[in-house]
Amino acid sequence: MKTIYIIAGEPSGDILASRLMRALRERDAGLRFCGVGGETMAKQGLHSLFDIRDLSVMGFWEVLPKLPVILRRMRQVVAHIKQEQPDVLVTVDSWGFISGILRKLKRKGASFPMVHYVAPQVWAWKKGRAQKAAKLLTHLMTLLPYEPPYFEKYGLPCTFVGHPVSENTAEVRSATCPVPDGMRVLCILPGSRRNEIRKLAPVFITVLERLQAAMPNLYVLIPSVAAMQEEVARAFVSVALPHRVVVGQAERYAAFGAAEFALAASGTVSLELTACGTSHLIAYKFNYLTNQLIARLATTRYANLINILADKPVIPEFVLQYCRADRIAPVALALMQDAPRRAAQVVEAQTYLNRLKPPGQTPSAAAAETILRVQEEWCRARGAGTNKQLNK
Repeated sequence: MKTIYIIAGEPSGDILASRLMRALRERDAGLRFCGVGGETMAKQGLHSLFDIRDLSVMGFWEVLPKLPVILRRMRQVVAHIKQEQPDVLVTVDSWGFISGILRKLKRKGASFPMVHYVAPQVWAWKKGRAQKAAKLLTHLMTLLPYEPPYFEKYGLPCTFVGHPVSENTAEVRSATCPVPDGMRVLCILPGSRRNEIRKLAPVFITVLERLQAAMPNLYVLIPSVAAMQEEVARAFVSVALPHRVVVGQAERYAAFGAAEFALAASGTVSLELTACGTSHLIAYKFNYLTNQLIARLATTRYANLINILADKPVIPEFVLQYCRADRIAPVALALMQDAPRRAAQVVEAQTYLNRLKPPGQTPSAAAAETILRVQEEWCRARGAGTNKQLNK
């Protein structure tokens, strides 16, 4: 029985990894999984080594208070991998956390393939990570078609497998969401990390207050992951508009399908909303010092992937110092009052989303086949009796 050790350090990676686990089992029902993940990976049978909420933080100075916990979790994962001696290690996104684990494993002489899913965004900032990744990984699976050359020039084999968000549409079509009669639905997505919610919720609440004056029949749905449900409920408890926090993938996509518009944290959720046909805008910010640093380090004009692919603002974005309610509210109101404009945004965004699909199969299937191929090639190159033992 082959053992796959799989690590996803945040909710978006948890969703990608759960679909990957399902696709892998479709090809080999005897696979055994262990590692670190969240609620959707648990539904695929993973018993996570610890709660991934410990890892859900972004930014520079934002990480510092949690650094002792993160370092302890790194050591715990490395020790667990040594104990499990997997046939292949699959890591998903969360490059800051993952790269630390990979370095420790390399120093200990790990002798099994290490495959990473979701490339570090070296095209946006920190281009030096491409060369570092090439020294740590056996193979890299990218979501975007233009990413492999950034890493291949340093000798790291890459496979474009596509973005799994394109697999969402079947789930959307089968989901329904009850809405009170006569109400117009607005989705609020303040992020899946505690620090994101605390930064974005006050901004989105102020936007809601401004929208309410012009649109008193708004009904607000706030999709969340189970781990952050209470945090989100507390953050939006002061909202006067009728609102409800919904949890779970089916409820999430049902909310997207019911919504006329959405205010969302920057990230994968923008692609999910596009796949669901939901018009939206994005927002994001860190603390003041991190905002200033990222503004200086970023090498792209846009934060949103659709906008990066289009090289124009198809999806309105309000990031860093522009993440302010007085800027967001007028744009949100204009779009909510203009159905043809919302529809045009969705159609245009979906043309760019289609570029993220691999030919002939789903992204999860392509990723599963890549992992099994890399593991088989590794064994053939070293002989069936390869010793996987890690050095102490």
